[in-house]
Amino acid sequence: MPRFAYTARDRGGQPVADELEAPSRRDALRRLQARGLQPLKLAERKGGKSKNTSATAPKKRFNTSAAPASAMPTTSTATRRAKFSRQHRLPFLQSLYDLTSSGLSAGEAIRLLSQRIKDPALLALSGEIWERLSEGANLSAALADFPQVFDESTVSLLQAGEATGNLNDTLERLIEHLTEQRELKRQLINALTYPLFMSVVAVGVILFFLFFLLPRLQSLLNALGGELPWSTQLLVTTSDFALTYGLFVIAGLVVFGISFWRWRASEAGRWVTDQWSLRIPLLKNFVQSQTVLAFSQTLSVLLENGITTAEALRMTEKQIANRPFRAAFDEATDRILEGESLSQALPDTGCFPDLVLDQLAVGENTGNVVPSLKKIAKSYRRAVSDQLNTFTKVIASGVLLSVFVFVGFIAYAMVSAIMTLSSSFSM
Repeated sequence: MPRFAYTARDRGGQPVADELEAPSRRDALRRLQARGLQPLKLAERKGGKSKNTSATAPKKRFNTSAAPASAMPTTSTATRRAKFSRQHRLPFLQSLYDLTSSGLSAGEAIRLLSQRIKDPALLALSGEIWERLSEGANLSAALADFPQVFDESTVSLLQAGEATGNLNDTLERLIEHLTEQRELKRQLINALTYPLFMSVVAVGVILFFLFFLLPRLQSLLNALGGELPWSTQLLVTTSDFALTYGLFVIAGLVVFGISFWRWRASEAGRWVTDQWSLRIPLLKNFVQSQTVLAFSQTLSVLLENGITTAEALRMTEKQIANRPFRAAFDEATDRILEGESLSQALPDTGCFPDLVLDQLAVGENTGNVVPSLKKIAKSYRRAVSDQLNTFTKVIASGVLLSVFVFVGFIAYAMVSAIMTLSSSFSM
């Protein structure tokens, strides 16, 4: 039987070099995947020499869309895969759980999904996953070939579920966790919809007045003659400026907005803007609550499904959106892995209140921190929901107040102009 020399990385990212026997190169790669190794180089030994038969594999499996050499897609497959995104993760897992909870194996369930599911994108995704399963890959390895759909936490959870034989329970907990995250995003979007609508209406009213109504009133006032009060002169000057330079201002704002958005997308821009968010009291409280919620939700799900503490903490770190908080949590994680407890290391992050730390300390003292994390997540789901409602009211009230002030100022300016002109005629 042929022997293959390989270089790979284990789950901890450490390099491994060894040899194994396999009927073919594809079988060798399957065996490496079954051992949890990420192949970097594979060479077949013949006559005591190595015949290199593969190119270097991706350096980090979960952060690239390229598959291992054993499942390298064709050009058409790679083109189809581009349409897959994170939004397909929850529907796919829900469909898979509906079938596996009825008694089907994961492989048979995915085979049925690849034939019968109606959504075209999910149908294509199921088909490609089934193709990998039919070649001998396990479920978690097949899903890992689609990092744009299934993140590292999802793959690791399912891998742990397969190893312990509790795949259905893992799927159920994962679906519940992802559903909660989706509902939180939906609530955030809904909370911002009304203030955004009011802002658009307010801008529309202002533009209508400056570009359409005020020029006509200005012509009337000029025909009547007389000196206009300061409030009316301010409106007239604003209208003249908007008519002359309005397009340039709008173009400048568009360019600034695009530039700011691109800068915000960079790591340096994200860090700076995240720091800004921590300087606004009301927004800082929301970011803190959201961080605690993401931490408690993710860590509880990972630990409950058998992920080791070290892996769970590193995966949880990636769920923290605010960059300064993520960096602080990274330092705390290093201390935890060196032997400190959660309740001792987390205070230095600056985002965990004393009550949360006390709850974690109680969980650690009892030897099971998962129930404490679940209680914290339940409490902070309510807190984040209340803060979103407060944001909605504050922003909507601010927009309405601005519109009322502007309309009131217009009314005052018009009445002042009419009274001034009337008094000049009476004299």
